[in-house]
Amino acid sequence: MADTGRLCVASLLGVKIAQAHIDEIVAHALEDRPNECCGMVSGADGAATEVFRARNALASPFSFDMEPSDQFAIYNTIEDRGEYILAIYHSHTKSPAEPSQSDRNNARSWPDPVWLIVSLADPDEPAIRGWDMRGGKVQEVELEIV
Repeated sequence: MADTGRLCVASLLGVKIAQAHIDEIVAHALEDRPNECCGMVSGADGAATEVFRARNALASPFSFDMEPSDQFAIYNTIEDRGEYILAIYHSHTKSPAEPSQSDRNNARSWPDPVWLIVSLADPDEPAIRGWDMRGGKVQEVELEIV
């Protein structure tokens, strides 16, 4: 199992993520449009190390469900490297980069990773924000672009 102790500290203090990782997540969101995209970001010591794209099994513009085989493969790769799931990401095709009720419900199953949401409400100006959604509470997490 991933070391969630380091992850919790990272999510409370903020997440260090390279601009290249942000660009990759935004590109995935734009490519999968009109459907929501989804994936995971691995991390070590509070910093993002790699973006892993997954398929949206729902192929929906309103919701996502990470393809189970993708989720399993990504999780195993991250764990084999001795890293952890720093973030789970997905896009909102028409709404702000704020957690929906579905996002809050999904976070119950994955409470420790930061939830990154990319808004394509204005596709010329995509917005990405991070959220800590543990214990039914929603708190924005600072994204430190490095």
